[in-house]
Amino acid sequence: VQLQASGGGLVQPGGSLRLSCSTSGFTLDNYAAGWFRQAPGKERDGVACITHGNVETYYAESVKGRFTVSRDNAKNMVYLQMDRLEPEDTAVYYCAADLYCPYCSNSGCDLPPTASVRSWGQGTQVTVSS
Repeated sequence: VQLQASGGGLVQPGGSLRLSCSTSGFTLDNYAAGWFRQAPGKERDGVACITHGNVETYYAESVKGRFTVSRDNAKNMVYLQMDRLEPEDTAVYYCAADLYCPYCSNSGCDLPPTASVRSWGQGTQVTVSS
């Protein structure tokens, strides 16, 4: 299983970036996938995830309405379109697969916890600064 993220860079506040995640070694359309991020000195947290099958999407509250996760199973790709970027979005972004999306517990359904993810790609740096 291999996942490789790309598309990060430096962007001004209010700008946009599109992250891409190429996958190989497994059949992507059999698995949910998602994006996580880790800012300096902080834990890695979920940003967005997308199911397989009926293709539902889930987002962290901080990115709802600004980020869009999508997938192209034929190309073995997962994407994260990021619009209206803010300095608080600065982080290393990681793509992930073979995860629960959503992750449901007694407290409800949400993005999966980092510890439950079974396949990770390397990160790509996103810096939002003027």
